[in-house]
Amino acid sequence: MNELDDLRTRIARILEQTPIVDIHTHLHSAAFGDVLLWGIDELLTYHYLVAEFFRYRPEIPYGDFWNLSKRQQAELIWNTIFVENTPISEAARGVVTTLHHLGLETGEKNLDKIRAFFAGFSTADYIDHVFALSNVCTVIMTNDSFNPSEQAVWNGGGPNDSRFKAALRLDPLLNDYANCVSKLNEQGFRATAELGPENRAIVREFLSRWIDRMRPVYMAVSLPPSFRMDDGSDRARLIGECVLPIAREHDLPFAMMVGVKKRVNPALGDAGDSVGKADSAVVEGLCRDFPDVRFLVTMLSRENQHELCVAARKFKNLLPFGCWWFLNNPSIVREITAERLELLGLTMIPQHSDARVLDQLIYKWAHSREIIADVLAERYFNLTRSGWVVTEENMRRDAQRILGGQLLLH
Repeated sequence: MNELDDLRTRIARILEQTPIVDIHTHLHSAAFGDVLLWGIDELLTYHYLVAEFFRYRPEIPYGDFWNLSKRQQAELIWNTIFVENTPISEAARGVVTTLHHLGLETGEKNLDKIRAFFAGFSTADYIDHVFALSNVCTVIMTNDSFNPSEQAVWNGGGPNDSRFKAALRLDPLLNDYANCVSKLNEQGFRATAELGPENRAIVREFLSRWIDRMRPVYMAVSLPPSFRMDDGSDRARLIGECVLPIAREHDLPFAMMVGVKKRVNPALGDAGDSVGKADSAVVEGLCRDFPDVRFLVTMLSRENQHELCVAARKFKNLLPFGCWWFLNNPSIVREITAERLELLGLTMIPQHSDARVLDQLIYKWAHSREIIADVLAERYFNLTRSGWVVTEENMRRDAQRILGGQLLLH
């Protein structure tokens, strides 16, 4: 074994042993009931695989597919992508990786047998099992204060599982404020469509109340590639005059996930969203104008990644994180991780799962760890060639920093 291979083996082992804080997911604790998705049918009907299914079966009308039960949709996707074709895409490979780590015989391609395996678990037991297999110790949820199912949990004292921490998601409020006015009123806030001084104070009160209730790790929003702060929109005014002052007051980061083009193909439902290049100068402007607010930023377009790294070099209150959605492909994750290490050192968070199904923690972190190990080994190898000694202690410290929730330790 040469020196590079030895470094790769050592750091891979250390990464496997390092508990992960997954800073962005769409998962929920068992207290949220059916809001938490898990099991083979949920894995197979994940929107990535729905979109891929129609690539193989374009003759099937969208409406016919959506009229099927989830169980029937899962069977159709299983037979099309995994039986009649080779599951070679990253999303399809992820299902195979998950089943393999769960100890199932993937080569049998027996969906009934796989379903029987999942039927043997309670939700609580399966959460424990997945967390153990993936070595994830903490996940940050995505929490919608306008969702009645979630409201019932928070009004009842919140989830009783310390592994699940909240993130206050602001998409409805910021991206569709007009339709949130009635929802604000339902919660006892006398809001109006006019964003005058009184109404902005109401929005700030709303945010503070939910922060006190949820104790979130951060506030978050997904934004279109056209997002700007100088367009006079309700969104820009709400961010500048409500969200960021509250973030400062409560010392909460504001997470921006930029670059989503919603529903370019509405017939695909959640699978119909796309990607666009955003203006990184908007991020720079926010970091400059609000130096006492921490910004947690990920951008969806591959073309934005270099600019985001450069911006983070200029602003200490900017923390890039993750390779999400259409970036979560090994070739791109490798490129972005290397670029971030080269420009930012260890002052970034290389990955989050963005998992919508609990089981996805298994494959998303198995695949990501492998890539992170390869990139780190190359960086360590370059140092050793110049006489620098990289010890096991150094590697463990580095792994803890990038996987162990430096956001939570700030």
